[in-house]
Amino acid sequence: MTSRFTVVTVVPAARAEIFGISLDIDAHVASMSQSGERAVGGVTAGRIALGETVTWRARHFGIWFTMTSQITELDEPERFVDRQVSGPFKVFEHEHRFDVTAAGTRMADVITVASPIFGVLAERLVLVPYLRHLIAKRNRHLVAALAGTSRG
Repeated sequence: MTSRFTVVTVVPAARAEIFGISLDIDAHVASMSQSGERAVGGVTAGRIALGETVTWRARHFGIWFTMTSQITELDEPERFVDRQVSGPFKVFEHEHRFDVTAAGTRMADVITVASPIFGVLAERLVLVPYLRHLIAKRNRHLVAALAGTSRG
């Protein structure tokens, strides 16, 4: 069983800018500093590209996790997908969509996840709310990071 949810963020920046920073390993690490998340393998700094992997190490729920993700689809500047190739989830897929709006860019994060234990109950009661919070926090960080450099 899998769960799927979407987090939408309106970004007052050009689509190419938010697309680019969304692929930036350093920006992601900075956004997840509370969990001690860091890139420990594959692409560990700068922008990740189609077919490349990154291995993350982070502490969530007081436990250290390691997860390797790969960029499996990339259609710049409209969307890209990263998928877990090894790690703690049965399934983890993160589709990033970027649509131009009058206010800048509408960024939609579509997450499909399956818990390795306790199934759909753990997904809906614990995992989805926790991941929703992490994605929203990451997005707030990316928007703030662009605020000083955005040209609209």
